[in-house]
Amino acid sequence: MRSIVVDDDKLSRKVLEEFINKTESLKFIASYSNPVDAINDMPKIKDNVDLVFLDIEMPEMSGIDFLKNLSNNPYVVIVSSKGKYALEAFEYDVTDYLLKPISYSRFFKAVNKVIKRAKKDNDIPTGSITNDANEIFIKKNSSLVRLEYDDILYIEALENYVMVVAKKDKFTIHITMKGILEKIPSLMFKRVHRSYIVNVKAIKEIEDNAIVISMEDGKKIIPIGKSYRSDLMNDLNLIAK
Repeated sequence: MRSIVVDDDKLSRKVLEEFINKTESLKFIASYSNPVDAINDMPKIKDNVDLVFLDIEMPEMSGIDFLKNLSNNPYVVIVSSKGKYALEAFEYDVTDYLLKPISYSRFFKAVNKVIKRAKKDNDIPTGSITNDANEIFIKKNSSLVRLEYDDILYIEALENYVMVVAKKDKFTIHITMKGILEKIPSLMFKRVHRSYIVNVKAIKEIEDNAIVISMEDGKKIIPIGKSYRSDLMNDLNLIAK
């Protein structure tokens, strides 16, 4: 897995770099002494990063702020000298939380946890989702239901599941947001929040930092994450003064 380090402590960065280089499953890509440089570099390297080893307490931008601005969703392992940020960090779907100073055995355990999670993300249960040019088949109980892309309004994350909300039905599937994004057309479906993917054809309005989707029983308001707003607006066929 292609890995980067974001930590303002020089010694900690050196240790992590050495640990990465001695681990066969990892490839060291880059190291950053502050998250500002890392976040500014992300547009150039985002397709080459699978895993981030991230400190929390850093000047200018904290590790939590870095997570809030991270849009390409690599796996993240926190490496911090304090445990008090663990609860908040796990709200951003980090895979593990290591306390400094770390041993190689604890580091390797975290790496294995990431690898297992990545394998789980990519191993979609057979028959749960299959797709064609204009439609997707979703397993519901013992049947496969054909669902045209145009009928899907939005997709919402529910821990290790997602809920696919269509015009006339809802489906709960054991798959990650990352996994389902790989199954549906990227020009039609856009991730607008850590917990939401929307069908751009279903967007009725965009009000400030929220999307309005018309539904049979009213409307659904979906928040737009700060780190997703720019990509969304660039992808829309927008005419504005």
